[in-house]
Amino acid sequence: MNEYYLITLSLLLVLGVGCQLLAWQMRVPAILFLLLTGFIVGPFTGAFDPDTVFGNLLFPMVSLGVAVILFEGSLTLRFTDISKSATTVVWRLVSIGLLITLAVASISAHHLMGIDMKIALLFGAIVTVTGPTVIMPMLRSIRPKADVANVLRWEAIVIDPLGAILAVILYEYVISQGAQGLVWLTMGKVFLSGALLGTIFAGVLAFIVRHHIVPDFLMKIFILAYVIGVYTACDLIQSESGLLAVTIMGIVMANMKGIYLEEILDFKESLSIIIISGLFIILAARMDLAAFSTAGWTSILVLLVIMIVARPLGIFFSTLGSGLSWKERALMSWIAPRGIIAAAIAPLFALKLEAYNIEGAEMLAPLVFIIIIGTVVLQSLTAGPLAVFLGVAEPEPNGVLIVGANRLARTIAHALKDNGFNVLLAGTNWEDISEARMEGLSTFFGNVVSEYADRHMDLMGIGKMLAISKLPTENALASMRYRREFGNKNVFIIKTEEERRAREKDHIANQYTAPFLFGGDMTQAQLTALLAQGHEIRSTGLTENFTYENFLKQYEDEALPLFIITKRKTLEPFIEDMLIKPEAGSTILSLLPPQEKGKAEK
Repeated sequence: MNEYYLITLSLLLVLGVGCQLLAWQMRVPAILFLLLTGFIVGPFTGAFDPDTVFGNLLFPMVSLGVAVILFEGSLTLRFTDISKSATTVVWRLVSIGLLITLAVASISAHHLMGIDMKIALLFGAIVTVTGPTVIMPMLRSIRPKADVANVLRWEAIVIDPLGAILAVILYEYVISQGAQGLVWLTMGKVFLSGALLGTIFAGVLAFIVRHHIVPDFLMKIFILAYVIGVYTACDLIQSESGLLAVTIMGIVMANMKGIYLEEILDFKESLSIIIISGLFIILAARMDLAAFSTAGWTSILVLLVIMIVARPLGIFFSTLGSGLSWKERALMSWIAPRGIIAAAIAPLFALKLEAYNIEGAEMLAPLVFIIIIGTVVLQSLTAGPLAVFLGVAEPEPNGVLIVGANRLARTIAHALKDNGFNVLLAGTNWEDISEARMEGLSTFFGNVVSEYADRHMDLMGIGKMLAISKLPTENALASMRYRREFGNKNVFIIKTEEERRAREKDHIANQYTAPFLFGGDMTQAQLTALLAQGHEIRSTGLTENFTYENFLKQYEDEALPLFIITKRKTLEPFIEDMLIKPEAGSTILSLLPPQEKGKAEK
């Protein structure tokens, strides 16, 4: 029996990570594969029964997992990231838009499916939430313009606890047989308790972080325990206030000065991916396929009404006077996938209502899951092409951020720009930045790891970073900062003379640096000296008849390969232990002495 639980939990983790990897490769939200996997291992095959494995711990685990997800998401909600007009849109969406969705979804479920109005209201409340678990992956694959992305991200995180609280209030309304005084009292106590306690606990956590009361090596796990403790304590003080409290706590922390959150965010994001993967598989595995057939084809009509009527109406009234273009509003009208909150609370409320023998309760969970599956499948497959068609998608992130604007950096920038790449030079040396501007290059004057850069440096279309500063510490700091932005495989630094001469005990540790550009044999100073001697960066096309081996043989030791431009027009720097092999159809950018210029062009 112990082996069964061991194998089940191990497979759950492996399948969840596998679904995330597959979704990343196909650029669609992972929920598609997670739900499909849950249905296969659960109702289709009967191999996995969550109630048997987890028993009474199932829904407490789900609740704690949702709390961690909401806290992690709310830590990214900085007021400086969103314009004043977009802020207005967000608050309208989580108030006016929420009420419109509630009304349209409830009325359609009541009239199209014949569900009792009280159950229909509860259903409407549950499907008001979108959620970061499905919005974030969709935004990464769609890449809409900044205002659209920020509004959708804020809406998803803020509306999750609000929708959950609204569902709790309407649940109380259903079981109290319509006692409205109790509903308003519950709403007031939940909101007041959640907002007040969340703010207080955020202040306590900020004090602990600022004064280094907890050592750095324990900080991540301490905050995880703190979040779980806050959620539980708030729920004990006032039932169902925990989700709002942890969300408020995260937003307050994100907007405090002097609180460094990057490492915490990195840990929480990884943890959230694991939690989301497990929860979706578990909740899908609990579903009864017979309940879907009971819902019937009219449930598809309810889905279409929510997507085609409720969402566009909510966007229309929430964006009046906002300055958003009709194309941006059209894209926002199509993006509202339902996520983990809806999937978690629908089965829980259905079980509780069935215990009260309330008619129509058995329809709640399957109908909510139809909305989840329908919105995720349809919108994830079509939102990307729609964004491109409307012209509100950012370009492919093939551009390059170059840290440093010295002569070497400017020369590389010109070579990349001539080959069709968007290049941004950033640095704190005003003379170098001025020279780059006079040469027609895009620049950013400032420290690339500053809060000012976070707010003002335009990284639209940028997907790689080359740190070519003369200072090794500046390169190392930039690589640490932009790993999270672009991924480890897209961050590179140049070796400096200081690093080449450094003793082993003076070397920067590997976890604080990145792969060295151009194999690490040439330093920034040596390459700059070659440029002073007349060396130039030239491009050489490879064919079936003129391979990379022919290129090396022809130039022998004269050429220094710098970059590969692949057939897919992506940029790959030459580094040590390089896995990509130059092939026919690609282009080599190399540093050549003056006498080799004619050969390269030929």
